[in-house]
Amino acid sequence: MHANRSRMPAAAPRKSGKQGVPRRAGRTAGALAAAALLATVVPSAQAAADPAPRIDLTVLVVDDGGSAIGAITAELKGSGVPYRVLDLNDPNRPVLTPAFLSDTVDGRPRAKYQGVVLPHESAFGPDSAEHTALQTYERTFGIPQVDAYTWSHPGVGLDYTTDGGWSGVLDGVTAAVTPAGKSGPFGYLAGALTFEDNDPAVSESYGYAGRPRAGFTSYVDMPVGGTDGGRASLVGEYAADGRRELVVTFAYNQHQRQFRALSRGIVEWLTQGVHLGRSRNYLSVHVDDVLAPDARWDTVRNCTPGDLDCVGGDPEAENPIRMTAADATYAAAWQKASGFTLDMVYNGGQGEQWKTEHGGTDPLAARLIADRAQYRWINHTYTHPYLGCVQDNSTVPWRCATDASGNTLWVSRAEISAQIRNNLNWAAGKGISVDRTELVTGEHSGLKTLPQQPADNPHLAGALADNGVKWTASDNSREPRQRAVGAARTVPRHPMNVYYNVGTAAEMTDEYNWVYTSRADGGSGVCESNPASTCLPAPLDPATGYAEHIVPQEARIALGHVVANDPRPHYVHQSNLAEERLLYPVLDRILADYRALFAADTPLVNPRQKDVGTELGRRDAWDAALAAGKVTAYRIGGTVTVKAPAGVQIPVTAPEGTRKQLVLGTAAFGTAYAGSRSAWTAPELLQTAVTLQLPTA
Repeated sequence: MHANRSRMPAAAPRKSGKQGVPRRAGRTAGALAAAALLATVVPSAQAAADPAPRIDLTVLVVDDGGSAIGAITAELKGSGVPYRVLDLNDPNRPVLTPAFLSDTVDGRPRAKYQGVVLPHESAFGPDSAEHTALQTYERTFGIPQVDAYTWSHPGVGLDYTTDGGWSGVLDGVTAAVTPAGKSGPFGYLAGALTFEDNDPAVSESYGYAGRPRAGFTSYVDMPVGGTDGGRASLVGEYAADGRRELVVTFAYNQHQRQFRALSRGIVEWLTQGVHLGRSRNYLSVHVDDVLAPDARWDTVRNCTPGDLDCVGGDPEAENPIRMTAADATYAAAWQKASGFTLDMVYNGGQGEQWKTEHGGTDPLAARLIADRAQYRWINHTYTHPYLGCVQDNSTVPWRCATDASGNTLWVSRAEISAQIRNNLNWAAGKGISVDRTELVTGEHSGLKTLPQQPADNPHLAGALADNGVKWTASDNSREPRQRAVGAARTVPRHPMNVYYNVGTAAEMTDEYNWVYTSRADGGSGVCESNPASTCLPAPLDPATGYAEHIVPQEARIALGHVVANDPRPHYVHQSNLAEERLLYPVLDRILADYRALFAADTPLVNPRQKDVGTELGRRDAWDAALAAGKVTAYRIGGTVTVKAPAGVQIPVTAPEGTRKQLVLGTAAFGTAYAGSRSAWTAPELLQTAVTLQLPTA
C-alpha cells in the first residue's frame, strides 16, 4: 500500500475586471506585417543587413513565484530544455539590460535566449527600462514571449470579457483546439480539452475568455454562449510591434491535466520548434507475482493474514487470490483488443510449488506458457523471498536480525544469485524469452528499506553482477531517483492504488476506506496522521466506491505521470487480473482518456524496463552536463550546433525535414513524434559537435 497523493492546490485566480494589468501601447498595421516574418524565425528588417545572428538554445524564465511560471519551468526541466531563471523576488537579481540579453561573439550578434517566459505581459512594469530592453531584444532577434497567465484585455490583443467574453471557474469546461492551433503548435492534440473537476466543492481553475482583436490568432477557445454561438480565446498568439506573444488567460499548476496537455505546444511555440530536450508520453504496467498466490484482505480484522500486524490466521488457508486459466485467456484477449502489452513479472518456483500442492497440474501456467509470446516477461526471482537482511519477526514492525556481536545478518550472495538464476532457467525451460538484464526482486528487497534496513544488502550488487543484471526495480514512492547498485542501476516504479491483497471491488473499497477514512468514520486514521495523505470526507459505498471513486482517481494519477514525460513503469499484482479483474477498468479509463486527448501522431510509448533505465540514465547525465555549464548550443540561420561532454547523449527536438550532418553527407534526423523529429544523439565519429540542417521554408 502507499499513501494517497494529496491534492495539489490550483493556481490562485486573479479577480475579473479591467484593472490590475496595465495596457500596452497600441499596435500599428506596419508592425503586423513585420510580425509575419517572425514565424520563419528571421530577425526583423532592422537587423537584416547584419550577419545572421547566433541564437543560443536557452530559455529565459522570469519568475514571480506563481504556479503558472512554476508549471512552465517544470515542463522545461522535465523535457531537458536549458533555461535560466530571473527571480523577481530576489532583491539581488541581475537587472535585465541589453547586455544581459545579447552581445557579440566572433563578430556576430548573439541572442542569449531563444525564448522568454514572463508571468504576464508587463512583469517589469510597462514604463521601466527593463520592459523596454526586453521588447527591443525580442523585436531585434525575433524572440517569442510567453505570457504565462494574464487577463483578457486589449493590451494582449483581446477584448475585455465584458465585450462578448467570459470569466469565471473553468472546472469541467470543455475547450477546443482551433484550426490554427491544430495547424500550429497544438497539432498533437485530438481537439477537445476538458478542464479537470476533481472536487465539486473546490474551484480548481479560473480563467478569462476574450474575443480576439486584430493581430490575435486563437489556438484554444471555448464557447461563450449567446445566440451567435460565439467562442472566445483561452490561449492564442498576439503579433504586433514586430513581436509575438503567446497569451494564456487561465490559471493552472504543473499537475493539472489541461496544462500537461498544452505544455508540449507551449514549449514548441516558445522555441519555434527547435530546442534541446525531448519528451514522450510513456505507459508501462508491470504485473508482479505472476504464478504466485497473493494473500487476501480480511474485511473483519482489517488486516492481511500472514502480515505481522494481523494476529491469527493462516494466509495459505484463507482463500488466497490467484489467477486462473480463464483470467490468462482474458488477459491475452484484452491486450489484443486494447493494443497494449503488459509486463508479466513472474515467480516460476511459486508456480511449481502450486502445481505440486494441487495434483501436479497448473492450468494457469499452461495457458500463460501457451500465450508466452504475447507478453513481455521480467524475472521476479524464483520463489519471491525477502532478499535484504535476515528478518526478525518477533517484533512489529520486523527488524533486521543480528549476530552475537550486534552485526546485521544478511541474505547471502549465493542465495540471491540462486533466486535470480533459477527463475531464468525455469523460463528458458518453458520457451519463455526473458531479458536477463532486467530484474524485480520481491518487495524490491535487497535495496534499502527504511526504517528497518537503511542500507542495501551488501551482497546484492555482487549477485546482480553474477547474473548479468543491469536494471533492478525500485519503489518510486521510496526512491524516485535512479541510482547505482554496483554496476547495475535502479528503475523506479510507480505503485498503483489497486491493492495486491484484493480480488473484488468490495474488498478493495473496504481496505481503501480503512486507509483513507478517519477514526471517527471507522477507519484506521492513518490519513489523519500522515501529512502526505488526505482523508475521505466519508467512507465509500462498498457497492459503488471502486467504480465511481477509486477507478477515476487512479486513472487520473497514472495519466498525470503519462503526460508528464515520466517513463517510470507502474506496478500492480497478478491478483488484480484475477476474480473481478480490478485492473482493467483503470487501464481502460487511462487508455480511453489518453486517446481522446491526443492525436494519432502522438501514441503512447510502452517501454521495457531496460529502456526506462537507459532513458533515466541519459537524463541524469544530461542534467549534470547542463548544471555544470558544459553544453553549448546555438542556431545560426538554418544550422543548429550542439557541443556536450564526450559520452553524453544530447536530446534534440526539431521540425520534420531536419537532417543531421554526417562526416560525408547528411541523414534524416530523429524519429517522428507529435509532429516533430526528436532523438538522443551524439557527434559522429571524427566530429566534435552535433550539426543539424533545418528544413527551408
